[in-house]
Amino acid sequence: MNNGIDIQNLFPSHVAFIMDGNRRWAKKNNFPIIDGHKKGAEVIKKIVNKSIKLKIKYLTFFGFSSENWNRSKKEIVQLQTLLKYYLDSETPNFIENRINFSFIGNVEKFDEPIRKKLYNLKEVTNVFDNLFFTLALGYGSRGEILGSINKLLKANKTEITERNISENLMTSHLPDPDLVIRTSGEKRLSNFLLWQIAYSELYFTKTQWPDFDVKRYMTALKNFVNRKRRYGGD
Repeated sequence: MNNGIDIQNLFPSHVAFIMDGNRRWAKKNNFPIIDGHKKGAEVIKKIVNKSIKLKIKYLTFFGFSSENWNRSKKEIVQLQTLLKYYLDSETPNFIENRINFSFIGNVEKFDEPIRKKLYNLKEVTNVFDNLFFTLALGYGSRGEILGSINKLLKANKTEITERNISENLMTSHLPDPDLVIRTSGEKRLSNFLLWQIAYSELYFTKTQWPDFDVKRYMTALKNFVNRKRRYGGD
C-alpha cells in the first residue's frame, strides 16, 4: 500500500523486454555462450510467473532480431535448439496457467520443426486469457512498419492514417507497451517496437539479463509507478 493506494493497481498492463546480456554474462563467468541463453530462458519463466501473480496482462520478449541471423552458424544452431527445448518444456506451464502464446516476426528462416511448434502452441493456447505472452523472433520494427504500409498500398489506400498503420502491424491484437525494460546497460531500442513504444516508459538497468531476477523486476515496476505519464501534455 502507498498512501492508502494498492500500488499493484498502478503497475503497467503491458511490459516489453529487450533481453540483453546473455553472451556477456556467459563470457564474464567463463561459460559457453549457450549457457548464457539457457540462464536467460529461466529468467523468462520467473518473470512470467511473477507477472501472473501481479495480474500484469501482457508480456512481450525480444527473443531474436532480424539482425541476429548474422551471428555465427554455431550459435544460431544452438539458439534454435534452445528455442525448441523451451517450447517443449514450457507448453504444460502455458496450458496449466492459461497463458495465451503468440509470436511476431519472420519465422520462415527457422527450422521447420520449430515453426510447427510455434504455430501449434499458438493454436492450443488461443482461447486462454490469463496472460498474453508474445515472443519476437526474426523481428525488426522497421520491416514491420514497412510491411504495414505496403499492405495498405496494395489495398489501394489513398490516405494512410496512424490507425491504419497500427491495425496492420504484427501487434495489432495487443495494446501498446506501457513499460519497456532493457538490461545490460545499453540505452537504445535496437529496432524493437519503434511504432508501438512512442509513449512507453523506458527503464534501463546495467544488470545482465541472466541476473535479472524477480527482485530487480519489482524495482523496475515500482520505478514505473513513481513516474508521471504525460503523453505529450504538461
